[in-house]
Amino acid sequence: MKTGESTQLQRVIGYFHGTIFLFSIIIGAGIFIAPKGVLKYTSLNVGVSLIIWAACAIVSMIAALSYAELGTTFPISGAQFYFLKRSLGSIIAFFYLWISLFSTPAGLAARGLLLAGYILQPFFPGCFVPEMPKKCLALAILWCLGILNARGVKEVAWFQTITTLVKMAVLCFISVTGIVLLIRGRKENVARFENAFDAEVPDALQIAEAFLQGLYAYSGWGVLVQIAGELKNPSENINKCVVTALTLVAVIYLLVNISYIAVLTPKEIMSSDLILLINYVGFINWLELGLMMIGLLKLRYQEPNLHRPYRVRLPLVFGTMAMSFFLVLTPTIKSPTMSHIYAFLFIFSGLLFYLPFGHFNLNCTYFNKITCFLQLLLNVSPADDINDYISEEGR
Repeated sequence: MKTGESTQLQRVIGYFHGTIFLFSIIIGAGIFIAPKGVLKYTSLNVGVSLIIWAACAIVSMIAALSYAELGTTFPISGAQFYFLKRSLGSIIAFFYLWISLFSTPAGLAARGLLLAGYILQPFFPGCFVPEMPKKCLALAILWCLGILNARGVKEVAWFQTITTLVKMAVLCFISVTGIVLLIRGRKENVARFENAFDAEVPDALQIAEAFLQGLYAYSGWGVLVQIAGELKNPSENINKCVVTALTLVAVIYLLVNISYIAVLTPKEIMSSDLILLINYVGFINWLELGLMMIGLLKLRYQEPNLHRPYRVRLPLVFGTMAMSFFLVLTPTIKSPTMSHIYAFLFIFSGLLFYLPFGHFNLNCTYFNKITCFLQLLLNVSPADDINDYISEEGR
């Protein structure tokens, strides 16, 4: 790059690759884990669990369409931070980064370990996979994906397309197997759907936790906002990609869950780890989403003339906020645990860094050197003139 040139990302992802990318991000290990948690918190009520899965698809669609206004109004990568800083102030934006600094790598590590466990399990039949081989393979997977991302967006898009086809093949095989068993009408398979609502009906706390489990399988629908600076025509493509991808995911998830229940008993499906971890991840994600919706409403009031290529309808925003409050407050109020206290202590511990370096603008040469070193090492840099860039997109 020559001196004086502006730094901007290239817009190379269109509707097709954007949909494939979003579809691939959403469909992952969650569909193999979340059904266990949904059944657990619905008291093994098959009918209610299937309703929860369908409702999770609707909730995710509403939230994604509400969230899309961020990416279309601020079509830059890292739009969440810029949006929160502009709408709710620097401290809220800092807390978002503080949480993401730890939760994002932790989520990637968990998914890497889960994938490594699935790959190695056939080599250890009848017993648990040893931790050391699993961690080494997970680390190798993450390194390979990191190198691939460093090569460019197009390579990542094609890799996502290939992996999506593989995922589709596996999930279609599972779905077809269950459907065939139901069509054949084998008594033990069909019996699980007869009197599906006879089990105990879950209370509000259980429903909230069941939603957190189901929504985990749909998580990732906001990734297009994170890469809005690399999308062609983001004001149209974000919404189109979201609707297309989530509709396909919802259909597949329902078919897969029906197949699970047709082949396995609810108690067999529930034999897992990781249920508690999913609750924590969902708690943090929906807390952040609630703040995003508050910021969206505040910015509508503060800057009514701001160019918004796409304006989400207010009932969808209020619906997303209501769901966020329900999922965050219900477990906290009805069944508070030390884990919730630890989560809030961790969040507010960020003040130890924000007050000296953010609020009082304490300059630290050591941190500046670390920032420059990481930018050179990872080949990244912030975009120039963000406000001017947004204005140009609106013209």
